[in-house]
Amino acid sequence: MLRFIKSLLGPKATKITAGDLAEKFGLEIQGDPNTLICGIAPIADAKPGQIAFYSTEQNSSAFKILPIEVLENTRASVILLQPEQVKHAPKGRTLLLTPSPRGNIVKILGEIYREKPRFGVSIDAIVERGVFFRSKKTVYIGPFATVERGAVIEAGVKIYPHAFIGRGVTLGKSTVVHSGAHIENATIGEDCVVNANAVIGKDGFGYTRQNGHNMFIPHVGRVILGNRVSVGANSCIDRGAMTDTIVGDGTKIDNLCQVAHGVIIGSECFLASGVGIAGGCVIGDRVLLAGHVGIANGIKIGNDAEVGANSGVFRNIPSGAKYMGYPAGPGTEFMRHYAWLRKQMKDEKK
Repeated sequence: MLRFIKSLLGPKATKITAGDLAEKFGLEIQGDPNTLICGIAPIADAKPGQIAFYSTEQNSSAFKILPIEVLENTRASVILLQPEQVKHAPKGRTLLLTPSPRGNIVKILGEIYREKPRFGVSIDAIVERGVFFRSKKTVYIGPFATVERGAVIEAGVKIYPHAFIGRGVTLGKSTVVHSGAHIENATIGEDCVVNANAVIGKDGFGYTRQNGHNMFIPHVGRVILGNRVSVGANSCIDRGAMTDTIVGDGTKIDNLCQVAHGVIIGSECFLASGVGIAGGCVIGDRVLLAGHVGIANGIKIGNDAEVGANSGVFRNIPSGAKYMGYPAGPGTEFMRHYAWLRKQMKDEKK
């Protein structure tokens, strides 16, 4: 009975044919275009009626290439794969061909498990007079959410229960603000996601010591998020003191991260869980900060740099460099130091 109830409440897949997917996403199809897809699963676990993918793409070291036998033995009815792998696919299956199965499976996942549209403003929501709606009929505002006057809500925005949108905040087209999120003094771009209990636009940790006392520095800047930015649950992005805190297009911020006042983050960056960036830092484009990286005040990190988990960054990092350790340094240098320490420990035991 419990399993039955969970099946009713769990995510529902939208049934779609392989031909419809091929047309929608511009994929080449081999096999029966009328093959019905009822869900998605990993290729090793897929069952008849499901779609799976197999790829030899190596976009980063995190992606593991599965043995070819997994493709040869899959039970999936529809397989998304690269053209050069067709010879390994089981006979009689419907194939969708693309140079990038990883990229396309993400689109297909969103299509099959897309959330049902939500529209309307709950009678329990607090929406002050003076809120500007670009297209109110396309907007959803859930129970007990608050939107203060002067806010600008573009078309397709979703604001879930108990979220708070402060005065003058702009939410771009199709942006989603989840329950408990708190946004003030901010301009949010299009197609952004602000997850539960994230706080954007509150004052930063800015103080000066005067006559032996800690004095707060008033903050007058804002937070500006570009398009397609994701902010994880319980993450905080502080407003700038005198300049704006800026996050570029496509940057993804994991849960429990801290971005301090006046930080500038470029486009298409990844900040993993627990990253803390102190005030005034400038982070380039496509930078990867692994879990629990801490960055000191005013540090500059160049484009395409990577910083390993638990590193402490106290000096600038050039473009394309891979740093790790505490204090962080070039990855090869860190590994040599580590190997030397291990050798010393072994020698001492002899």
